[in-house]
Amino acid sequence: MIQTEKPMLNGTINVDAELINDFRQQGHVLIKNILQADEVAHYRDVINKAVNRYNTETRAMQDRDTYGKAFLQIMNLWEVDDNVKEFTLAKRFAKIAADLLGVDHVRIYHDQALFKEAGGGFTPWHQDQYYWPLDTNKTVTMWMPLMDIDVELGMLTFASGSHLDGFAENIPISDESETSLQKHIREKNYPITRAETMQAGDATWHYGWTLHNAPGNSSADTTREVMTIIYYADGAHVTEPQNKHQENDRHRWLGGLNPGDAAQSHLNPLAY
Repeated sequence: MIQTEKPMLNGTINVDAELINDFRQQGHVLIKNILQADEVAHYRDVINKAVNRYNTETRAMQDRDTYGKAFLQIMNLWEVDDNVKEFTLAKRFAKIAADLLGVDHVRIYHDQALFKEAGGGFTPWHQDQYYWPLDTNKTVTMWMPLMDIDVELGMLTFASGSHLDGFAENIPISDESETSLQKHIREKNYPITRAETMQAGDATWHYGWTLHNAPGNSSADTTREVMTIIYYADGAHVTEPQNKHQENDRHRWLGGLNPGDAAQSHLNPLAY
C-alpha cells in the first residue's frame, strides 16, 4: 500500500493589501483557496473523526434550546488530538491572522468545530468577544468550511462595520441576543453581508466585536462542517471578567490566569 505524505500547513501565503483594508473597515473578509484540495481532504477526515469521537450532544433536535439547535460545538480539539493540533497551530492560518490584525505575533485562544446538522436552527446574532476576558481589540476568528457550502447550509452573516463600535450588549448567544441585537443593528443601520457560496478551504475572518449570525441548515440530509480558530495579538492581558461566561473562559481557555496577567497560559501557544 502506498503511503501518501500528510500535508503540512507551514507554507505561508500573502494576503492582498486590499483584503486587509476591507477586513479593517468592514470587520470581516472572505479569503479564498487557503487550503488546496488534498489538504482539505486530509484535514476534513481528521476533524470529522475527532468530532465523532468527542461530541457529547445526544439529545434529539426538538429537545434542545436555541443554542443547542444551532450547531454541534466541540472545542479545543487540538488539546486532545495531535492530528487536529497540526491544523489548529498551522503557521499558514496564523500568519493570515497576524497580517489582518497588523501585528507580529498571535496566540491561540481556542479552536472549535461547528457542525450544523440538517434541520439545525439559526445561530443568533452575537459578538464573540463578549466571552473573552482580554484587554485587546486585536482578535480574529477564522471560520473555514471543510466542504462546499451555500446559504441553505447556514452561511455566516455579518453586520458590516459593527466592530468599530466595540461592545454592543451584555447578552450571550440566545433568543434574547437575536431580538435585542437585531434591533441594535437596525438602529445603527449596519449593512448585512454574507457570501452566497464558499468552497472547502476558503475562510471568512472577523474581528471579535463584529456582530454576526447564521441562518439554519434547511437541507434534508447534509451537515455543514466548519472548523474555527480564534487568535489574539501576543502581548494581551487578562481582564477582570464582566460576566459569568468570561469567568468560565478565564479558567478554561486562559488556564486560570488572574486579571492583569499576560495572556500566555499553556493553552495559548504562539502560533506565529
